[in-house]
Amino acid sequence: MNKLIYVALIGTALSQLGGCAAVVVGGAATGTAVALDRRTAGVYVSDQEIELRALARLREIFPQKTDNISATSYNRQVLLTGQVPDEATRSRASEVVKVIPDVRTVFNELTVSGTTSLTSDANDVAITSSVKARMLRDENVPATKIKVVTEAGVVYLMGLVSQAEAEAATNIARTTSGVAKVVTLFEYIN
Repeated sequence: MNKLIYVALIGTALSQLGGCAAVVVGGAATGTAVALDRRTAGVYVSDQEIELRALARLREIFPQKTDNISATSYNRQVLLTGQVPDEATRSRASEVVKVIPDVRTVFNELTVSGTTSLTSDANDVAITSSVKARMLRDENVPATKIKVVTEAGVVYLMGLVSQAEAEAATNIARTTSGVAKVVTLFEYIN
C-alpha cells in the first residue's frame, strides 16, 4: 500500500509541473495498475482492447440502441450491463461480443427496460465508490485486484481471487448501503 501512496504523491507533484506531466502521470498510473494486478500485462491490455472493440461493434450493429450498454472485460471475460429496448437486442449483443478475438466468456446482464435516470446512475457511482473504499480498508480483500461494476443497485464483482478473498469481498458488497444484489463473477486461484 505504501507503494501506491508513493506513486499517487509523485503523480500529484508531477501534475503541478505543467503540460507534459499529464502524459507522465497517465503512464505511471497505467504502469501501477498493471503492477498491482494479477493479470499479466498482455491480458490487462487485451481487456482494455476488448472493451473498446465491444462498444464499437455494438454501436455499429445497433446505432440507436447502445447508449446505455457498458462492456467490462476482466481476464478476457466480458460483462455486459445496462438497458436495451427489446429481447432481440439483448440476445444479439452477446453474439456480437462473443466473436471478438480473445473473448472467453460473455456474461449478459443487460435488462430489457427504459433508460435509467441520472439519479439512478449517480447512485450506482456512489455504491461502487463505497464498495471499493470499504474493500481498500479491509486487509483480507485485495481491492486493487477486484473490479466492481454497479448497475441499478446490483453490484458485479470480477477478479482473480482466492476463495477467502472472494467471500470477504462479497460480504463487504452485500453489507454496503444501497446494494440490492451482489453477483460474483470471480475466477479462483490457489
